[in-house]
This record gives sequence, structure tokens and C-alpha cells, in this order.
Amino acid sequence: MIKKNKKFVPILVLDFGSQTTQLILRRIRDLGVYCEVTSHHNIIKKIEEFQPKGIIFSGGPSSAFDKFSPKVDSKVFKAKIPILGICYGMQMLCVQLKGKVKKTRKREFGKAHIKLLNKSPIFKGIIKLNSSTQVWMSHGDEVVKVPVGFDVIARSDNNIAAMSHKKKKIYGVQFHPEVIHTLKGKQLIRNFILDICKIKREWKINNFLKEQLNVIKNKVEKNKVICGLSGGVDSSVVAALINKAIGNQLTCIFVDHGLLRKDEEKEVLLNFKKYTDCKIIHVNARKIFLKKLQGVKDPERKRKIIGKEFIKIFEIEAKKIKNAKFLAQGTLYPDVIESKKIQGSKLKVIKSHHNVGGLPKKLNLKLLEPLRELFKDEVRTLGKELGLPNDIIMRHPFPGPGLAIRIPGEITAKKINILKKVDHIYINELKKHNLYSKIWQAFCVLLPIKSVGVMGDSRSYELTVSVRAITSKDGMTAEVFYFSEKFIQSLVGKIVGQVKGVNRVLYDITSKPPATIEWE
Repeated sequence: MIKKNKKFVPILVLDFGSQTTQLILRRIRDLGVYCEVTSHHNIIKKIEEFQPKGIIFSGGPSSAFDKFSPKVDSKVFKAKIPILGICYGMQMLCVQLKGKVKKTRKREFGKAHIKLLNKSPIFKGIIKLNSSTQVWMSHGDEVVKVPVGFDVIARSDNNIAAMSHKKKKIYGVQFHPEVIHTLKGKQLIRNFILDICKIKREWKINNFLKEQLNVIKNKVEKNKVICGLSGGVDSSVVAALINKAIGNQLTCIFVDHGLLRKDEEKEVLLNFKKYTDCKIIHVNARKIFLKKLQGVKDPERKRKIIGKEFIKIFEIEAKKIKNAKFLAQGTLYPDVIESKKIQGSKLKVIKSHHNVGGLPKKLNLKLLEPLRELFKDEVRTLGKELGLPNDIIMRHPFPGPGLAIRIPGEITAKKINILKKVDHIYINELKKHNLYSKIWQAFCVLLPIKSVGVMGDSRSYELTVSVRAITSKDGMTAEVFYFSEKFIQSLVGKIVGQVKGVNRVLYDITSKPPATIEWE
């Protein structure tokens, strides 16, 4: 891996507010190439600092022809660095280089087909001349005239789909190669990174591990670190990583907010005593959280309340630990992108994550987030490098607020107990039928809806549960995992038959996008 302190980042991805910017990063990492996502501001200064061999302009919600839409310093086009513009990125470089962009008569969203008109290294191994391939479009503007020196290399039924300046190695595509619905998107990014930019594949997790161990040691020195432990993949890997770096300078605080899965608190304590030698403090705060959440229905308020109480408990425990200077968290890239804007972008906040953002000054702890630039599958690989067992590494993602965001509406102790029982049946059935490892994330949602049913020849009026199972690689996009009819029928029978208070089960088949993975 290329060391950041050498001021060299092979690829810079400039963010213009796209919800899929981080997917670009992920595809590049898959190639074994390190990159960083940054704001489009001060690009020339960043080029001088990082000496990139390639630059990618992301998509975004702006219209390139608007006076106040984000632009880059025009010097970037003279820097003799290969550029790839994606969607808005293509439109922006077109406008800045004196081409023409205008509103489309009809917004183009979803799967489309493009035809290759001229051979180009960006489409090598993807599509033959005058043939077509499937791509993913999402735009309301279109390029109607390419700049001088550029060739139109591909078109869709509706507009110019790709252009290039062969001599300057500047390329633009109207579609999104980073999205899985673009069938040969990975190959297009590979062509740009490896063939056009000529970058060597040097990004490896074991190199990241070595570097982070040194970073943590140098940053922490002789001070102590507190780690928020939940038992999930992210916090488990963070704890193991920091423990390997600084040993017993780490203290893990496990806050049991009463919103964990059935018997999960016992599993967490058992696992960490077995696989680390760090100190673990168990805080039973179930009553505190339940009282604070009483009567609260809004999902954002739930997250904020849980995050606030979480910090309060850490503040209390931190005062008991002398020389504690850092709070370690399992923050990942998808958490960051969904929680706040990247500087200078118009990206909308989707939902807040309680482990993302600054801490109150009175806590007097600095954040330590060694996984902040990683995606979930990279974290799992890192966990293997650290020697953690599969039952921890391959555990399905579980949100920090726990079952609170899987109970839309008001939260009560009764609802929590019902959901724990339903979830326990669901996960056990997945493992029993060897389905658990095939699914990225599976969970149940207890809906604030009652319906009429018939149970034991009597009328029932009880709650409804929705089961969800999705496949994904990084959590940024997700597809539905379809169960067999036999499995679903058996699962529903067990849930309704064994859990008092539930008489109806739904099956959520919505992908991400348009939905998020969790309901709240």
C-alpha cells in the first residue's frame, strides 16, 4: 500500500454530491489500488500534494450549466493527468471545455443500453464496435455537443453516453459504471485505472493492518483507549485491532441498552474474554434507555436519544479510567456518507449514525476511528487477518441503536421481547437451512400495525412482523434474497405459532435503492 505520509495517492475521486460516490472508491479498492475521496475544492493544491496518476469526477444532483453549480479549477485539464467524468462529472467537464449541456425532455433513470460508435481503450473488453451493453442511467441533463477535440464514442437511444479526448486521456460517461446494474462497469473502471492511468495494484488489507498498527501506536502512545463494544463485526474488529496495537491500554465498555438480540449480551462478553486480553466493563443500562425512549415515535429522535445516552454513559465510565484520552469506534465509510455531506457537495443526509461525528468537549476524549475508510467486506477480511473466528467476522450487520429502529412507532418492553423472540426464530432457521452465510443481512421488523386473524378457532387482533433478507457487498446497494416458498411457509408457521402477540408475517422485497436496508 502507498503510505499517505509520502504524499502520494494514486487516484483522487472528486465528490460532487452523488449518493454512489463511495461505490466508485469501492470498485477501485477491489482492483488493489488505493484512492481517496475528496471535495472538488482546491484541486490543484491536492494534485501538488498527492501527485495522483488519475482523477475521477463523481456524479451529483446539480446542473452543470447553472451559474452556481460546482466546478473545478480549469488548470486540472492541463495537468496531463487522465480524467474520467461520471454523469454530472462528464457534463461538468463538457461545460468547462466549451461543449453544451441542456435539460432532457424526460429524466432517464434505470437500466438502459448503449451502442459503441468508436473504438476506445475505456471500452476495451466490454463491447464490440456497433454492439450494445446494459448500463445504469440516472440523470435529468444531457450532453448535446461535445467540446472541440472530443469524440462521441457511445450513444444510448436518448443521448450521448460516452465521449473521449484520446490525446489528453480525458473520458466522460453519462451512465454509472460503479453501480452493479452496469453489467461491465467494473471492467470500465479497471480499464481506466490499470490501462489508461498505468497504476500498479498495491492496496492490500494486510498492508493496511501493518500501517494501522503503527498509526495507533504512534497516536495513542502511553495513553489509554476506551472502545464502545457492541459485539457486531465493526466494533469487534476495532477492539481486536487496537488490542493488538496497544495491549492492555485498551478498555472496552459494553453498554447493554436492552435493544440487543436474544442472549446477545452473554455472547459478547464470552467472545471477548476468549479472543482478547483487554479489560471489559459491562454496563446494564436497559431501564435508562427504555425510559428515555418512552413515547418517542420519530426514527431520527430515537437515534439521537440513543446516541446522547450512549455518550453520557461513556462520560461516566471515562472519568473512572485514568489517562484515557481516546474513544475508539467502528465507524465505516457507508456510515459517514449516509450521515453527512462531503465538504462542498449538495449530498442529502439520509439518516444519522450515532457513531459518526464529533464528541462533546466535556467528554475530553479524542476519536479513534481506524476503520473509517473501509467497507464492510474489507473489515471482515481485516478480522481474518487478526485471527477472529468466523462466528464474529461473518455476523450480519446490526445497527448501533439496535432493535429500536426495527420497531417503528413507540417502543415498549413488551414489543422488544416480542421482536427478540421473532428474530431468534428467524436467524436460527437461516442457520439450520444453511442460508445465513448466503445473506448479507437478515432481520425482522415489528410493525405498529395490528390485524385481525383466526387462531385456535378464535378471533385475534395482534401485531404484524415483516422479515427482510438482502444480499450486498458493501451496504451501499442491496438486492433482495428470495427464499423458497417452502422455507417461507415453514418460517411463518413457526413465528405465528411460537410468538404470542403476532398473527401476521410480511416479506419485504424492496431493494436499496429506492429503500434503505433498515426501515428506520
